[in-house]
Amino acid sequence: MPAPETVEDLAQIFGLLADPGRLRLIAALLEGGEMCVCDLAAATGHSMSAASHALRLLRVHNVVKVRRAGRMAYYRLADSHVRMLFDLAITHMRHGEQERDDE
Repeated sequence: MPAPETVEDLAQIFGLLADPGRLRLIAALLEGGEMCVCDLAAATGHSMSAASHALRLLRVHNVVKVRRAGRMAYYRLADSHVRMLFDLAITHMRHGEQERDDE
């Protein structure tokens, strides 16, 4: 059994990823690589303010990294683990759908 602190941290990450808007931002970064807030907002249908707020939460939890160039902020996924987690969740979801179809 993981340590209680580890379980709490894991719950925070899953809670963070439970928001459809944040998942859209992650999906946009998976497709587009490094992107500025304005492009992420446009790609996901968020306002710039909502995109910035969501990206700030993702950054605090080390899901995304930010690079600043003057007044512009460019975001990218923190590491390949984020892609693996996203892909694994989609595979798990599809596997469950297939099992339900086979019943």
